[in-house]
Amino acid sequence: MTIKLFKNANIYTPVDKGSAASGKDQGTLNHFENGAILVKDGIITDIGNLSDIEGISDICKIDDLDVNSNGNCTVDGSRKVQCVDNTVDCLGKCLIPGFVDPHTHICFAKLRESEFEMRLQGTPYLEILRQGGGILSSVAAVAKASEKDLYLHTLKRALSALKFGTTTIEIKSGYGLDTQNELKMLRVIELVRKTTPLDIVATFLGAHAIPASYKENSDAFISLVIDEMLPAVKDQGIATYCDIFCEKGVFSIDQGRKVLRAALEMGLKVKIHADEVNDLGGAALSAELGASSADHLLAASDENIEKMAQAGVVATLLPATAYSLRKPYARARVMIEKSLPVALATDCNPGSSYCESMPFVIGLAVLNMGMTPAEALTAATLNGAYAIGMAEKVGSLDIGKQADFILMDGDSPAILPYHAGVSPVTAVFKQGEQVV
Repeated sequence: MTIKLFKNANIYTPVDKGSAASGKDQGTLNHFENGAILVKDGIITDIGNLSDIEGISDICKIDDLDVNSNGNCTVDGSRKVQCVDNTVDCLGKCLIPGFVDPHTHICFAKLRESEFEMRLQGTPYLEILRQGGGILSSVAAVAKASEKDLYLHTLKRALSALKFGTTTIEIKSGYGLDTQNELKMLRVIELVRKTTPLDIVATFLGAHAIPASYKENSDAFISLVIDEMLPAVKDQGIATYCDIFCEKGVFSIDQGRKVLRAALEMGLKVKIHADEVNDLGGAALSAELGASSADHLLAASDENIEKMAQAGVVATLLPATAYSLRKPYARARVMIEKSLPVALATDCNPGSSYCESMPFVIGLAVLNMGMTPAEALTAATLNGAYAIGMAEKVGSLDIGKQADFILMDGDSPAILPYHAGVSPVTAVFKQGEQVV
């Protein structure tokens, strides 16, 4: 058993009331100016201002007193106090929860810089996809890559995300588009989970694009996803979620409904790429199926935003993608005003958002989507955790949750959008251990 005391910290954390924060709650933070966190075996056992933590005056160093089998010190054979193995002085720095990035595609084998230049010249993304680029070029690269090489590429990006303060991350498959390579991607994601400090949630995204061989018969590919891929993914036991890209020129709402219903029947949770370019009704489908989240939502209608709010679906917004594609941003202000909980994610991928920096994403959300720093912090931590089913463990600094937090060179979360283009993160802790 190890007990640590982190003191002299300027703590800001979202308030977890048992569901994703929405409306005014999204902008509400607990603040402990002279804060302290007591951590036992990686789990928070107390948090507050140093003077308010129960029994803080009784906390002793491990060498001062004898320790009994319960990890308590005994004074004069009676009074029990908490023993601390190590005290960490946070030097007055701003301390916030580790970021939760609930939407990434970091498992890929090759960059697509040439397509970035095509977009700069005005070629629409869906046109690039129709020409065999986009997702399909990444599919070809993954098929050619060895499992070891794919792992090394993915590991590099996961550790980069950790450096920027991300302590929990979702990673999708989706550059396989056949059973063999989708399972290969999921094995790589699992190996990265085992070999890094990160908590990683794996998502199966077999229906990410229509393979060239199914270009004229996407329904046949959907049947392959349902009848062959999903059972194999279930048997493999790595993926927690199933996702699908519903968009004009990709998969329809009816096809999305079939895949996600089949996934639910097999015990997977579901989320959906929804209404990124066109308002097809993906947001409404997420509400219909009780999805954990609907992601992108640049074109989602007011009516379907309200349906999501009523169903308790989290809206995961990806401002780095809008930035990279030079598209209008999702309407975060409208969503918050309609009491729809908003999460933020990087969407890190080789095409439309090559970005693993949650501080950059928060800056975009504040300066281009009208979110306050407090709302953006909640979106990048607590609501992201709810979007991937991890809120019982991470997303806020509460008793019973993991001691996942970061220290920043600033006085408040406003440092994230204020210090533009630079990460203010100075240290990253996972379960109370410094990992960056």
